[in-house]
Amino acid sequence: MTAALVLCFAMLMDAVFGEPDWLWNRLRHPAVLFGDFVGFLDRRMNKGTNRRQSGVVAVVFLLLGAIALGSILDQIGPLAEILCAAILLAQRSLVQHVSDVATSLRSSLAEARSSVALIVSRDCSEMTEPEVARAAIESASENLSDGVVAPAFWFLVGGLPGLFVYKVVNTADSIVGYRNARYEEFGWAAARLDDLLNVIPARATGFMIALLGGQMPRWNEITTDARRHKSPNAGWPEAAMARALDIALAGPRSYHGEKKDLSWVNGTANRDIGPAEIERSVTMLWQVWALMFGLVLTTAAIQLLL
Repeated sequence: MTAALVLCFAMLMDAVFGEPDWLWNRLRHPAVLFGDFVGFLDRRMNKGTNRRQSGVVAVVFLLLGAIALGSILDQIGPLAEILCAAILLAQRSLVQHVSDVATSLRSSLAEARSSVALIVSRDCSEMTEPEVARAAIESASENLSDGVVAPAFWFLVGGLPGLFVYKVVNTADSIVGYRNARYEEFGWAAARLDDLLNVIPARATGFMIALLGGQMPRWNEITTDARRHKSPNAGWPEAAMARALDIALAGPRSYHGEKKDLSWVNGTANRDIGPAEIERSVTMLWQVWALMFGLVLTTAAIQLLL
């Protein structure tokens, strides 16, 4: 069975079943296990004077472990590949989390703040309704790339070893890839490698959103905003989503009590947004998924015919 055909089944399984609570309440999710391994390396190696070098060695350990585990599971057969790929895709869970924010926002602002706090790292306790909506839509845009497009891309490129490499590096970046006193040096390698692995997926995600949203004539604007973003990759899907929905994203926000005056994305568009715009972003998530599935299915069909 080709990688494209395996990915078709995995995408369908993830879209239908998502992350079943009954299973992960009894077992540790593979992503959690990846995080445990990263935490172990952090505790053991993030010390002394050569922390950047230690971080590089830690990433090498992660890569070797991911490749070895993926290669072993690859040998079991297509069913193992489908299950592992479906588990490490996040379309259904992403849609659910973002949709929950919209539902909560229609009920109460306090409830919505709690819901959005589950998917963003910024301060949420004093957010206004538009700030909650922007945070949810920005998370939807970025995680569409990180949690759906990138895992699928690296599975097509490298099978389970490629998928595991991407997920373990992405997990490491989320744990140690911070620019603070503890992780500035130790997390440098994980953060830079994560940036590299997301170069193609982030731009592909932005392209698909722009295409489906009828925004290809504004691609130069999307490119300009994306390059001004604090992240080298997150700006691409975010800038495309902002224009597809005709809203402004990014802008000022607070992290750990400190106000960050970040640039607006599509700043002249509507800033007074709410649950309706969140729901439109969820529709876009499914449209991009459908386009991806069509492309992967076509690839699988061509491979079967050759």
